[in-house]
Amino acid sequence: MDGLLAEVAAKRKAISDDQLNPKPSKYMRRGELERLREEQERKEKAEKEAEITAEKQRKEELVRKASKAPSRPASYSPHPEIREGASLIPESSFNISNEETIRRLRSKGQPIRLFAESDKDRRLRLRALELIEEKGHDKQAGQNDFKKALEDVESVERELKNKNSKGKKKGEVELAGEGVLDLSLVKTDPDKLYPIIYYALKRVLNEWGEAMDERPEHVKRTTQGKLAAATQVQSAEYLKPLFKTLRSRSLPPDMLARMSEIVHYMQKRQYQKANDSYLRLSIGNAPWPIGVTMVGIHERSAREKISSDQVAHVLNDEVSRKYIQSLKRLLTFSQTKYPPEDVSQLMG
Repeated sequence: MDGLLAEVAAKRKAISDDQLNPKPSKYMRRGELERLREEQERKEKAEKEAEITAEKQRKEELVRKASKAPSRPASYSPHPEIREGASLIPESSFNISNEETIRRLRSKGQPIRLFAESDKDRRLRLRALELIEEKGHDKQAGQNDFKKALEDVESVERELKNKNSKGKKKGEVELAGEGVLDLSLVKTDPDKLYPIIYYALKRVLNEWGEAMDERPEHVKRTTQGKLAAATQVQSAEYLKPLFKTLRSRSLPPDMLARMSEIVHYMQKRQYQKANDSYLRLSIGNAPWPIGVTMVGIHERSAREKISSDQVAHVLNDEVSRKYIQSLKRLLTFSQTKYPPEDVSQLMG
């Protein structure tokens, strides 16, 4: 009996020792895993709070030192951390809500969020836009060309009034020095066409501007008068790339031929033929104006009719479309100021 009691006591002692010092095993209960994870999270959270508290105390200490330090020149300051603490104030002064940021961006015509842009980046972008507007570098943002031309009509009229009349007369003599364009130069000497086209278009554009300036004051103040003046200013702006191309003599041959026809018939007051040349220049007369040159897998008899001189140049790019459209406006003004003797030569 005593031996049995001794054995039971030994077993109980072994079980209690196992509970106090558990043996390592390769399996763990879910409860133990949760307990370890919570302990790890608590430890990380305590470390983060300690770091944040230490950082906050360090910044408060820097601000306190900066406020207590005597004012001295920046070049003699031995403490660069003071400048760092002082730079914290402007950053915190622009803490606005997201709704206010969105409202300001929309009022400026800007997107409320760019791709992969955080709220802080969006506030910084808004601040940069406001600083640019304060400096006056972005007063005309978000306006189209016609609206800008409409707003600049009065200033353009004042500039035209302040021009010297002698300078105008000299310019008229220079522009009017060329005669009627000879279409035979297209094949014989194309280089002579560039100055003739240039001065002919310049003369019509200047006459258009003078006609706008010579209108009565009550006509200029009307809505239609302002729109007409804005159209003239816009056309002059659109024609600048064409004049630059003419000065550099780099116009494509097919466009040079069509413009030569337009200027020739405009000078002879045959506006119907000039309009036909304008249509061939702008939209072309090919069955497929957008430039289709292969209509099947077999060679056709009419394949050679689709050539480069029948391409719609107005579809090339936006710059070409603008000055070709302005060319038609010059034709319309020339027909108004110099009507043809034959009524059949009027454009439709």
